[in-house]
Amino acid sequence: MKYIVLYNPLSNKERGLDCAKNVEKHIPGAAFEYADITKVKDFYAFQKDVPADTQILFTGGDGTLNHVFNDLFGKELDREIYYYPAGTGNDFVNDLGKTQDCAPFPVNEYLAGLPEVTVNGRTCRFLNAVGYGLDGYCCEESDRLKALGKEKAYSTIAIEGLLGKYKPTNAKVTVDGVTKTYKKVWMAPAMFGRYFGGGICMSPSQDRKNPGHLLTSVVVHDISRIPALLRFPAISAGKGESFTKFMDYRVGREIEVEFDSPVALQIDGETVLGVTGYSARACEA
Repeated sequence: MKYIVLYNPLSNKERGLDCAKNVEKHIPGAAFEYADITKVKDFYAFQKDVPADTQILFTGGDGTLNHVFNDLFGKELDREIYYYPAGTGNDFVNDLGKTQDCAPFPVNEYLAGLPEVTVNGRTCRFLNAVGYGLDGYCCEESDRLKALGKEKAYSTIAIEGLLGKYKPTNAKVTVDGVTKTYKKVWMAPAMFGRYFGGGICMSPSQDRKNPGHLLTSVVVHDISRIPALLRFPAISAGKGESFTKFMDYRVGREIEVEFDSPVALQIDGETVLGVTGYSARACEA
């Protein structure tokens, strides 16, 4: 069997090619050709030109998945597209209950039902979550540190944010036409999967395969820094639904969030700066 492996050289701390080559241990005896996915402008057109006797396999993290899924969404494919996780967080494979070094698997079925988000006039599909607030700050700070040649774990950045570096805002959140206002909001994500931030189980009851493709709005609000810090490990472990006084979960088709001051937002790990609001919608298909 022949494989063309599309890798992201920037994934996993710029070790994308080396991580991609780990796939060979899962498919012994196969022939592999490697290509830089960042140089593919149109993934749908690319896959149509690959010979039928060659399997297409792409690697990388959630950001790479987001790019490919956006390119392929709504288009009919006559072949299976395979994925091998090679990112640092890999929230998508966590959500599927797979290990970080699982064997390659087809992802065509997960293209159906992807929700969309509109932020700062741009609309795209997402596969895990739109993280707004502290989560966006963590991605913003991680990007800043990487530009300086430094690294910090998401959890470390989050703890520093809770201790004083991040300032919570007030927010208005509308789910299917019902609006609630909140004070001292730390996070207000829209969840399609259960995880974001490299393993934080923010919405444990969310199911990406639910029949209506519904989303979960999560609002962390009205809690001071030290109590929030003390509960952060439990929230990360998927126990947030028990904290009913300061965590509000609502399920719906359309989520609109407005903050009273601009903060960073992340879409499957891609950072968007200076955001005062977003809207997320479940897929109609």
